[in-house]
Amino acid sequence: MRPRPLPAGRRKSPPQKRNRRQKRNQRPGKRPEIVARRPPRDRTGKLPPVTVLDILPDCDPDNLIAQPASWNDDHGPRPTVTILTSRHDRAVPAPGNRILARLRENPDGSYSARTMKVLPQLQRARIGIVRMDEDGARLLPVDRKLREMRIRPGDLGKAKDGDLVEVEVRPTGRLMMDQARVTAIVGNPASEGAVSLIALHNLEIPYRFPPEVLREAEAAKPLSTKGREDWREIGFVTIDPATAKDHDDAVFAQPDPKNPGGYIVSVAIADVAAYVRPGSALDKEALLRGNSVYFPDRVVPMLPENISNDLCSLRQGQDRPALAVRFIIDKQGQRTSHSFHLVTIKVAQKLSYTEAQKAFDGFAGDQTKKSEPMLAHLWGAYQAMAKARDKRGPLDLDLPERRILLDKSGHVERVIVPDRLEAHRLIEEMMITANVCAAETLEKTRTPFIYRVHDQPGLEKVSALREFLKSLDLSFTKDRSVRPLHFNQVLNKARQTNQILQVSEMILRSQARAEYNPENFGHFGLNLTRYAHFTSPIRRYADLMVHRAIIAALKLSKNAKSEEDRQKLAEIALGISATERRAMAAERETQDRLIAHYLSSRLGAKFEGKISGVTRAGLFVKLDETGADGFVPATTLGRDYFRYMEGQQAMIGERTGERFRLGDRVQVKLREAAPMAGALRFELLTGGKIVKPPGRQKAKDKPNFSSSRSRKKSRQGKR
Repeated sequence: MRPRPLPAGRRKSPPQKRNRRQKRNQRPGKRPEIVARRPPRDRTGKLPPVTVLDILPDCDPDNLIAQPASWNDDHGPRPTVTILTSRHDRAVPAPGNRILARLRENPDGSYSARTMKVLPQLQRARIGIVRMDEDGARLLPVDRKLREMRIRPGDLGKAKDGDLVEVEVRPTGRLMMDQARVTAIVGNPASEGAVSLIALHNLEIPYRFPPEVLREAEAAKPLSTKGREDWREIGFVTIDPATAKDHDDAVFAQPDPKNPGGYIVSVAIADVAAYVRPGSALDKEALLRGNSVYFPDRVVPMLPENISNDLCSLRQGQDRPALAVRFIIDKQGQRTSHSFHLVTIKVAQKLSYTEAQKAFDGFAGDQTKKSEPMLAHLWGAYQAMAKARDKRGPLDLDLPERRILLDKSGHVERVIVPDRLEAHRLIEEMMITANVCAAETLEKTRTPFIYRVHDQPGLEKVSALREFLKSLDLSFTKDRSVRPLHFNQVLNKARQTNQILQVSEMILRSQARAEYNPENFGHFGLNLTRYAHFTSPIRRYADLMVHRAIIAALKLSKNAKSEEDRQKLAEIALGISATERRAMAAERETQDRLIAHYLSSRLGAKFEGKISGVTRAGLFVKLDETGADGFVPATTLGRDYFRYMEGQQAMIGERTGERFRLGDRVQVKLREAAPMAGALRFELLTGGKIVKPPGRQKAKDKPNFSSSRSRKKSRQGKR
């Protein structure tokens, strides 16, 4: 066997030199050469002369303070290091940076350092569960796509076995375990407070603002009224959920004296564009996030709280900058004109939906008496606008949305279906009209912008819906070009039976996904030719873009600037459409995990529900009590072989004719709950309806379950 060659650049010593060196090392009194490195000096609690430091994110940029990136807490508190800088430095660090630095220990025991190199940012933080064994601590990431990681004793902090922790990851290479340093203890992985954080990490949603973003937000100050119309005497009201902290919109209505039965409606929207300038750190972070994300236990805002909950939020009794649209409607609710205004407003009253609804119903309390006359005008304007809406005929889907309520300890208290009030519809209709005004204005001024579009359903989905409706004895148009009217006709028929929920669910599934696009192809669901998002710039980047475009197009501000490059708009539209889907997935994941955790103590309990989904693998059942979806495997349905009938959205027993169909009411028993996965498994207790059996599959239609060996023999026999 040939010896392996040495790497290039290394030469083998001649035999004579090696022999002389070996003899010299064997002389008495001569210390032999040791190949291994000499152990380091004991410097317990001391920092090495060259080390990696993390500059504190909230320190003064002119007086940088850092701490060692790795430190054993047994040696006491993590020391601080003063970073020395000069104008001749090649590497210029900033708060939040990680640096390689040369240290000097001062006579008083403190440290100072000079930057050698600004290091690349670490990979994003991860979360996982700490597991202790004889080899030390390991991290089991919540994300199953990630490998286990090793946690060194000095990087464990106060975390214990079983804790859910957040870590920084230090990649070590393909063949070695990555190393992790615990940066925060989230708590017990089964606790509700940890659930939303798991979704944030799994879907890579940023939830901590970088130091430069926070600095910009903190530096922002209330704006003057200069260059704005003064609308502070107009009695605007905000109508929001009782728990809302960020108030995007305020509304006001008054009768139009020139237009009997008509109204002048004003919708004022927070002027976020005044604080978030294009290209700023705030702007880049807002684009990265795309939108705010809402969980039962927390909100992950698009903008820092100083902006979203304070300076931009339309608070009662405080001067706030706004971009307002004023539109005039006739007695039939048809809009006759509109105009945009850069204004300063002062909200007269903050109301919840429930308080506003009581006032609309004639039960005004102390909270609403002040605005009672204006609220009456607001209600009158809405009734007129409702006529125009009904004439327009948008898709009339009204599926219940469940909400998880937490107690003071952060545990799930109960799951409710909030009432859908006319006050909700009033605000919704006024916001839709404001959004249409924005789109029309930008089209009229030929300003490129991002539309909110919703394409009509595809032919395949419409065909599948038609087949399902046929199984319910409901007819659907055969026109190739469907309209919202066709869906509404079916919904009206279904409301006269007990089939409305399953019909609504199937119609929802048949719809295309709404998204953002610089090209317009209308909004099918709202039955509108043009539409944009304008009314929520605190929580949606799309709305902020539309604000900038309107201000620039109408020259409402000298400093107005908007994006007019269509290629750039297309990239932004793709990005914010993706972040919207990501937020929805995170909210759904969190709700599933919370409810699975809530029900995990009720294994064996019986529940009433409806079949909410049918697949070849089994049935999904939605519980009446919580709205939770769980799975019933097809193999547990009975001794019969159940065939999946896609057109009917049903499973039917081949021999017995027992049928389980979408929308059927059933009783189930909870067999398994997996909170970390957000999954529930049920046992079906209710028998299905008996229909005509589909009969056994013909031989040619049956799937071939024979082994690969037998198939091979069969092929050989045919040759």
